[in-house]
Amino acid sequence: MKRIGLLSDTHAYWDDRYLKYFEPCDEIWHAGDIGSMEIVEKLRAFRPLRAVYGNIDGQDIRQLFPLTARFEVEGTQVLMKHIGGYPGKYDPSIRGSLLVRPPQLFISGHSHILKIKYDKTLRMLHINPGAAGRYGFHLTRTLVRFNVDRGNFSDLEVIELND
Repeated sequence: MKRIGLLSDTHAYWDDRYLKYFEPCDEIWHAGDIGSMEIVEKLRAFRPLRAVYGNIDGQDIRQLFPLTARFEVEGTQVLMKHIGGYPGKYDPSIRGSLLVRPPQLFISGHSHILKIKYDKTLRMLHINPGAAGRYGFHLTRTLVRFNVDRGNFSDLEVIELND
């Protein structure tokens, strides 16, 4: 079992509470729109980092991270893409991959809207952690933590960063 800290849409904004809340985590996953190499470096120095680049990310970040990441953690297939949509409204750029070979967990960002929903048709969990940065229309910045173990997810927590 691994404990995962998940965030998205930092837009180059750093908050020391990221590290506080990700202290019990084994890995940190960033679902794009990182915004700066400083964010990458701080997260990498703290825990192993998996990430995808988002639409605002520059070439430095795009050279480090893919547009779409498919990987396995603790016997669980994961697919992560910044612009991905959600169950019932998947983005056309990822829909085919989801339908042909659905992962057990699909992670996206971009919308700045926290959404955790199970797709009964594809039998996969979808998580959009909302936005951890200040840029955008969202009123509350959010992070997500959860455990992953052989396709099972437990102790899922939404953390609100109220200022």
